[in-house]
Amino acid sequence: MQENTQTPMMRLISLALGSMRTPPGRRRILIAYSYGILCHTIFAAAVIAMIVAMFFGMSESFGAVPYPWATLANIALVLQFPVVHSLLLTRRGGKFLGGLAPAGHGGTLATTTFAIVASVQLLALFALWTPSGIVWWRAEGAAYYIICAAYAASWLMLIKASYDAGAEVQSGALGWMSLAQDAKPKFPDMPTKGLFRFIRQPIYVAFALTLWTVPVWTPDQLALAVTLTAYCLIAPKLKERRFAARYGDRFEVYKRQVPYAVPMRGMRYDD
Repeated sequence: MQENTQTPMMRLISLALGSMRTPPGRRRILIAYSYGILCHTIFAAAVIAMIVAMFFGMSESFGAVPYPWATLANIALVLQFPVVHSLLLTRRGGKFLGGLAPAGHGGTLATTTFAIVASVQLLALFALWTPSGIVWWRAEGAAYYIICAAYAASWLMLIKASYDAGAEVQSGALGWMSLAQDAKPKFPDMPTKGLFRFIRQPIYVAFALTLWTVPVWTPDQLALAVTLTAYCLIAPKLKERRFAARYGDRFEVYKRQVPYAVPMRGMRYDD
């Protein structure tokens, strides 16, 4: 069952490491660092692809599917991320993630394998998109610099929000670092510091802002922005259900004090 869920690359890592006649401790460390390198390499590639592709309004990419089939291909690319991303957060999705690691390490490496899959999804979306070739508007002069500053600020907000939520979880580092130390992953507490004092979903808000603060507008960018913004508004509802089940009254108190996505005067969380 688990072998069927492994990607070819991960299966190769498992077989290679499994065939090594090394002590269990050293083999565990080799697995941890192999998954760590794979995770952060794909993560970095995905982030770079996102920043560059959206900066040009999705008008520059490697996709070359002929039209009208390109429309269907692009729809599939933009939908696969929110659909699969959400499914992986279910119990069945957790079992799937467990099968992406060598036997016995699936639970520990769950955050790492989740980050790997999400990064592959994002890399596919932004690198394989087939541009329509239509450019509606391109910022020039002072507007160009103002919008570029807003775009950079949106990405900095996303980085800050991810740090406030627990950078080790968001980047996938928690899994492989825990395995390397032969320790059970210790997840950060419910995020209430930093940007989480003012809105409950700063990561989703920041990601949505990166979609709209671009200096080039095309039909491609509009379709992407509308679809993923809708996801950013809806998906956190499911996340908050999990938080309510996990943290109980503590989350309900936090929820009453802090707005969902738009900061409001006088509303913030104070421990």
